[in-house]
Amino acid sequence: MKLILVIEDEQAIRSNMLKLLTLSGFQAIGAENGRMGVQMAQVYLPDLVLCDIMMPDLDGYEVLNTLRQQPETAMIPFIFLSAKAERSDLRYGMNLGADDYVTKPFTSRELLEAIKARLAKQETVTQPYVDEMKRAAESLSTVAYCDPLTSLPNRIVLRHRIQESIVQAQRSSQLVAVICLNIDRFNEINATLGYSMGDLVLQAVAQRLSQCVSPQDTVARLGGDEFSIVLVRVPDREAVTELMSTILGALRAPYLINGEIIALRVSVGIALYPEHGANPDQLLSRAETSIRWGRKQGEKEFQFYQPSMDLIDAERRLLETDLRSALDNNEFLLYYQPQVNLITGRMVGMEALVRWQHPQRGLLPPNRFIHLAEDLDLVIPLGAWVLKQACLQAQAWQSISLVPLRMSVNLSARQFKQANLAACVAQTLQETGLNPKLLVMEVTETSLMEDIDDTVEKLRDLKAIGMEISIDDFGTGYSSLNYLRRFPLDTLKIDRSFVAQVMSDSNDAAIATAIIAMAQSLKLKVIAEGVETEDQLAFLRKHGCYAMQGFLFSPALPAAEIEALLKQDKRLNALTANS
Repeated sequence: MKLILVIEDEQAIRSNMLKLLTLSGFQAIGAENGRMGVQMAQVYLPDLVLCDIMMPDLDGYEVLNTLRQQPETAMIPFIFLSAKAERSDLRYGMNLGADDYVTKPFTSRELLEAIKARLAKQETVTQPYVDEMKRAAESLSTVAYCDPLTSLPNRIVLRHRIQESIVQAQRSSQLVAVICLNIDRFNEINATLGYSMGDLVLQAVAQRLSQCVSPQDTVARLGGDEFSIVLVRVPDREAVTELMSTILGALRAPYLINGEIIALRVSVGIALYPEHGANPDQLLSRAETSIRWGRKQGEKEFQFYQPSMDLIDAERRLLETDLRSALDNNEFLLYYQPQVNLITGRMVGMEALVRWQHPQRGLLPPNRFIHLAEDLDLVIPLGAWVLKQACLQAQAWQSISLVPLRMSVNLSARQFKQANLAACVAQTLQETGLNPKLLVMEVTETSLMEDIDDTVEKLRDLKAIGMEISIDDFGTGYSSLNYLRRFPLDTLKIDRSFVAQVMSDSNDAAIATAIIAMAQSLKLKVIAEGVETEDQLAFLRKHGCYAMQGFLFSPALPAAEIEALLKQDKRLNALTANS
């Protein structure tokens, strides 16, 4: 219903006009003078103003002039009502911005026709603006509640859905599962393949997640590479575990995007209502805590929240304090894991793996402190210590081993960025006396891809010294075959995550087979990590893998125990006839 403001100082005329307008289907309000009319127009913002000209205090011209100068009232249609019918009066009113002029006396029909004509014209003028405003409002609503890249609900909607699910669960005595999921090392996709490719990966992940859950469940994107899932009507923890197997299987399947084959790994944390929290913020926070805990422990891909996880941050601060003095206190030591030739069955190399002999906490594996060393800028001095100790040990073992024994040493991403890397390595070799041909520097796939031209130059400098170069954890990064051809490499190491599933996951088996075939085409050796079963060994031998390391032959051991294995000339079982 349209609202019309009548500004008329004669009460009888004003009352009759208000009655006429009301009977004609309008909502009408009246003002007895110009000043009151301006105030009412500012408050009620009517659809049209009918205004007398000759009034005390403020006349009609002054009312119109005031309204046209204010943004809120400037576009309101304005019709003058007056006995002044001179042409000069009409021109003056129209010049001020009046839309029409009705001369007194007028009939009801004349007034209503003028009103309806002016309102119709106003609607024609303003409708496109109204439509655009509606579209803008809808767009703002979409931006406010929907992720623009994936079209998934955002965190605001997610919190609302969690709260709704909690209310439903209270009635049904069922559980609600809040799952948070991060793509591991997603920033490397953006760094190596570009942000547009990263966006396509996020869209593909969103699609696969949505296909894994039922319509009543919610998949949301929290930002970056973070997704969340709300599962409703959950009968028990086992149901969540079963669904997670489906989700992880779907996400592990290779992605073919713009000609690039991309393999993803994810970290997942899960919190259950009511066991782990009573509101959306608690459940989300504890699911995210589970992700951090799982990553630091290096355990399976998804973790249910446990109250003990809240101690992580406190423990981290204590470890940071101890780590700062660990190198000066000689608390680090090296373990070595044998690398075994799959044809001869003999040990052909060792990988040096650092351990921390903490005074109170005992022997700590790298995943408990390497990330801290990186955060504290201790990884470069620690890496230099590891390299020197490994070279000294390798030199000492040459007289024991029946075959030349190569020593593999891991280079962190930060070490690889050192401008004087080759010079530092050459100096260490000179100080320890180790033949450069017996040293293998292992660099992660991701480190190589950060700056291709700089990588090629650094690798050539290292190769010029005489050592070998190996890509560690191959298959978990996002390198391109074209780039690999440019790198002066010797070995690819298949990441243990693929080896672990070669007998049960066709996707991982296909990836491992493809890596071996690609390496052979590039005349590179392949070493498989994490080999634990005879079936895995048989698979690798069948497809022509050069060597392996893993618990099937030996875990990482202290130098004295490795020395005993060398003296025994321990070999892998089920050797070829020529071994």
